[in-house]
Amino acid sequence: MKKEKLIRKYDKQVKIYENKRANPKFAGLRNKIIKNAYGKVLEVGIGAGANFSYYDRNNVEITGIDFSSEMIMSAKRAASISQVKAKFIQEDIDELILEPNSFDSIVSTLSLCSYPDPIATLSKFNSWCRKDGIILLMEHGLSSNPLLSFTQKMIDPLHTKISGCHCNRNIDKIIGKSSLQVDQIERYWSDIIYLIRAKPTK
Repeated sequence: MKKEKLIRKYDKQVKIYENKRANPKFAGLRNKIIKNAYGKVLEVGIGAGANFSYYDRNNVEITGIDFSSEMIMSAKRAASISQVKAKFIQEDIDELILEPNSFDSIVSTLSLCSYPDPIATLSKFNSWCRKDGIILLMEHGLSSNPLLSFTQKMIDPLHTKISGCHCNRNIDKIIGKSSLQVDQIERYWSDIIYLIRAKPTK
């Protein structure tokens, strides 16, 4: 899908993302991963700001990235409600240039599904994170259940066309091919949801 079309798709989905911001199915998982963030935080694919209420607002300064202007505006409203220190950059992650070793924490939740080259994206995380920093991911991918994974593979073309994200990505393989040093992986919902804590390799 062309980038311009994908951006328009996410622009139109803002209300859906806002309605899902307090989704109880994800609340506990978001809290479990986001509470580990500290210092200068880069959150990639900020969306409608669903993670803001889980940060320790006295311990973070957030830079939020998204290529959708509508998502950025929604995230700004969410940051104000949660009273977190945040600034925003509207940019495509593939074109984003940041100084190496700039952030204590890098956060991505449910966003690797939409990047054309998730391994390259993780390589950027590795560069942007400080040597003693932390990379926190909550992602969805291919289930270990054969029936569910078969279904995911079958519906992926339609799912991507409708939502803009892939539902059949193998998170284990993506992480394994990346340059990240994994500290901990937790899997939920027949291994569809992953919570990952990692460190950069320098």
